[in-house]
Amino acid sequence: MILSCPGRGAHPPGGLRWRRHRLPGLLYLLCLGAALLFARPALAQPSLARVGDPAPPFTLSTIDGRKVSLSDFRGKYVVLEWWNSDCFAINTHYGAGAMQAAQRRARASGAIWLSIDSTHPAHPSFVDAKRSGAILSQWKANQTAMLQDPDGQTGRAYGAMVTPHTYVVDPSGTLIYAGAIDDQRSMRDVRKARNLALAAIEEARAGKPVSRPLSQAYG
Repeated sequence: MILSCPGRGAHPPGGLRWRRHRLPGLLYLLCLGAALLFARPALAQPSLARVGDPAPPFTLSTIDGRKVSLSDFRGKYVVLEWWNSDCFAINTHYGAGAMQAAQRRARASGAIWLSIDSTHPAHPSFVDAKRSGAILSQWKANQTAMLQDPDGQTGRAYGAMVTPHTYVVDPSGTLIYAGAIDDQRSMRDVRKARNLALAAIEEARAGKPVSRPLSQAYG
């Protein structure tokens, strides 16, 4: 499912997987193909999560074989980051170290960070659990857990259509943010961007309304 790449022709800082492949056009097509795979006939109508409503529950396997449910983290803020290792935007954010920095900052504050891969196993950009673990180790990622959603049900429940589509769930289980990872769609220097998920958590913790609960996801 999911996966979307901007196809701007630029190389992300630190390139990661893109740097190795150097096939942006092909990867763009792969991402589009994955998005088409997401729309399987029997599951054609996604149920989109809405800010202000209870976050859709899920139980998924981690790449090391554990079962993780959203309800396990009741009482904490939870960031959900949709992920695909072949996506340009994902490579840009991890290549610059911006995603890892956001993960560290979230976890240091007591929040949970769950990355979710909803790529269909039949898609060429699918990577299995072992390969995902190797990539995350190479990238020095710092999420709480990497989850696999191969049938795309959780992705559909949230309406996640790009990577990194990002959501924040508050301690009561309510969705308080949905959209882009940050406010810099150009991705010129994502290290200087304002992370919108972290901003939502900080405002909510301060007892303030989330000033930007929705944004247009990019990827």
